[in-house]
Amino acid sequence: MNSAELNKFSVCYVYEENQILTNMKNTLSVLALTLLFTGTSNAQVKLTANKEKSKLSWLGEKVMGQHTGSISLKEGWLNWKDNQIVSGEFLIDMASLKDDEGSERLEGHLKSEDFFGVEKYPVSRFEITGSTSFERGSGIVKGNLTIKGVTNPIEFKATLQNTDEGTWFYANIVVDRSKFNLRYGSGSFFDNLGDKTIYDEFKIKVNLLVQKT
Repeated sequence: MNSAELNKFSVCYVYEENQILTNMKNTLSVLALTLLFTGTSNAQVKLTANKEKSKLSWLGEKVMGQHTGSISLKEGWLNWKDNQIVSGEFLIDMASLKDDEGSERLEGHLKSEDFFGVEKYPVSRFEITGSTSFERGSGIVKGNLTIKGVTNPIEFKATLQNTDEGTWFYANIVVDRSKFNLRYGSGSFFDNLGDKTIYDEFKIKVNLLVQKT
């Protein structure tokens, strides 16, 4: 082999060696990313509620009609793993309760001891104890709801939507107020109320945005 052929062989050898090293680095990088993704995809993630964008609406009904309004989320979070809610806690600011028609008289009555006793119980609490899988876009959420110092288990169906700004949960929750000692106008506690009866069940419509912190 002459010097020209030797130089050509050396150049080819170095080139092939560099290509092999480059391919090995690329392979190792891909492998590292794969392992990283696999290790974190099933990890528990804490998601915090965006209280400004989240919305809670309520509906209360009686024999002679109904009232609607809103109430604000004070703070909240949930732990998410394997398409399920593992745990969570949400606090409701009862003093923020509003009537859609702006009736200060109704708002004052709802905040009084006849109903939610806001001065003594300014916060209601929902503790999530778990959920079924949301793999298909909806699941059953379970937990404990505390209103006016009384705690009862509750569960409801919720749907999930992932967006650029975070994860939205939507739900319509039915609450039996008689279980929380909210007795005013309740046929469960008083007889002969007639058309002054206020139904025990009230509904809360939830539009909840949670985000990674």
